[in-house]
Amino acid sequence: MGILRLVARIMGRISTFRSYQFVLLLAAALAVVAFYYFGSERQNFSSTTKRIKQTQATHNGNRNDADLTVDTRLSHPAGVEERSEEDRDVGGGSEGSRSRKRGRADAGDQRYHALMMFTKVDKSRSLQDKFRVAMLSMVKYGHFFEGEVLVLHFVCDQTSRELGERMLEEFLLDATFKYEVLFHDVVALTQKLFPIVEAMQKHFSAGSGAYYSDAIFFLSVAMHHIMPESLTRIVQLDLDLKYKTNIRDLFQEFEQFPPGAVIGIAREMQPVYRHTFWQYRKENPQTRVGGPPPEGLPGFNSGVMLLDLGAMRDSALYNQLLEPGNVAKLADQYRFRGHLGDQDFFTMIGMEHPELFHSLTCGWNRQLCTWWRDHGYGDVFQMYYRCEGLVYIYHGNCNSPIPDD
Repeated sequence: MGILRLVARIMGRISTFRSYQFVLLLAAALAVVAFYYFGSERQNFSSTTKRIKQTQATHNGNRNDADLTVDTRLSHPAGVEERSEEDRDVGGGSEGSRSRKRGRADAGDQRYHALMMFTKVDKSRSLQDKFRVAMLSMVKYGHFFEGEVLVLHFVCDQTSRELGERMLEEFLLDATFKYEVLFHDVVALTQKLFPIVEAMQKHFSAGSGAYYSDAIFFLSVAMHHIMPESLTRIVQLDLDLKYKTNIRDLFQEFEQFPPGAVIGIAREMQPVYRHTFWQYRKENPQTRVGGPPPEGLPGFNSGVMLLDLGAMRDSALYNQLLEPGNVAKLADQYRFRGHLGDQDFFTMIGMEHPELFHSLTCGWNRQLCTWWRDHGYGDVFQMYYRCEGLVYIYHGNCNSPIPDD
């Protein structure tokens, strides 16, 4: 009986224990489970935090690069929309091209095509500043009539294109004319160009690592071969320009081309080719080659060019001059070794065949560089640099400052 009473007493205590401590035991058990459960998740939380911190550190580390771009929060201007799929080839779009347009452009509209090289701009604040001046001045003076569209072509790499899209949203915001924007992939165009211009690069490039040694900088030379035949006229423009008149007026120069001319271009305004042709001039002391205007042949500057692609396609003479053997023959004849790409090629063939060119007045490409004045040609510099008459486009070549308005 004593044993039974002891067992009953123990069971009573257990019953009492359960009645007021069960909750505490349950809470303790849950705490243990929670500890292990959340402990297993701690690494995930820490990894996420670490990634956030790494992202912030990367962003801060790249602030100098980020400062080279415009505000990415710029919104699309009113009236700007993505082009529909069927519109993307209008004006000669190429692989990887994408475009925007302002206003409704109809198939029957007359299009004025202008092309600019836009590579490596994301890496250069200087190029971005020049582009800002060029586009804002173009918009300021630009005016087109009803039924006319300005088509802007940009040859660019991927990162420069992304930057260009954002910049153009700001720069074209006040445009009073209809426009379209086309981006051309520089790699795709280079692949098409290289077989055509490979032979001439060694004659007109500074070296294998030089800026103009890339085939893309001979684009104007062979554009008629790689753009659609529906694209018959285009102007090619440097980024370092400032417009002082309506860009539409430049296109009217096409109507002034004499028979046989395929390219409109202004003369070089420094004694660049007096220097480049030095050996030929020494061997031919009475030559006009490399001499100052008006009697001499100072060569051309490619900052502003009118390319009649239709005429370039039709000109047997011009296309013969692109053949490697003829390029080498002329380069040897004139003892020519240049470094300025397409400009050198046009200058060299212009010495032999001036009938291929329509000479723009100096006011359409008023170059401001004075480098050669201080490098051995000070005595003759002004003979080349002088430009009388109205200035329509300033060209701030070799980083020269452009006059304010």
